[in-house]
Amino acid sequence: MEGLGDTWYLPRDGFKPYACGTMTQPFVDCAIELAEQGVAAGDIETISCEVAEGTVHRLWEPLSVKHRPPTPYAAKFSTPYCMAVGFFDRRAGFAQFTESRVNDPAVLALASRIRYSINPHDEYPRNFSGHLRATLNNGSEHEVRRPHMRGGIHAPLSSEELDAKFLDNALYGGWSREQGERFRDLSHTVFSPPTLDALTEFRS
Repeated sequence: MEGLGDTWYLPRDGFKPYACGTMTQPFVDCAIELAEQGVAAGDIETISCEVAEGTVHRLWEPLSVKHRPPTPYAAKFSTPYCMAVGFFDRRAGFAQFTESRVNDPAVLALASRIRYSINPHDEYPRNFSGHLRATLNNGSEHEVRRPHMRGGIHAPLSSEELDAKFLDNALYGGWSREQGERFRDLSHTVFSPPTLDALTEFRS
């Protein structure tokens, strides 16, 4: 068989950095980058995003619902909400999709100022990209683009980023930091026979 033993597909697997819709991920990164530029939420008048037409029905419309998602699950498929919570928290993990977080007035106020326009040249579904143009109250603009989804084959997550995601998930699930860190360290050598017995302590 052609490529047998030479072509490996596991390295092509993607890992979502955030606990939300895949096509939303690059937009979250754009929002985080905007925040890291020193822009304050109160200084933002509007945010406009160039998007693929094929994503609108799932992630942008009806816009009034996406601005104020009714449930944590619905929030995962609201690009405005995901961008807003990413802007404030610099992440979009499980902790960003709770009843209290999706009803936070500051997050919803920012989400309500996020709009979209269709980019007919967007490469979706071959590629997931992100974009925002923030217009500030003083009239200045900040533009951010992400050419690829971080975590995919074009921009894979580093081992450190994967470890951080695992630890966030473990803490959210109820483990202590010490237990999460021990399991993280163990996972790096889990296929070594002497360590297999050590997994039993993590069984529920």
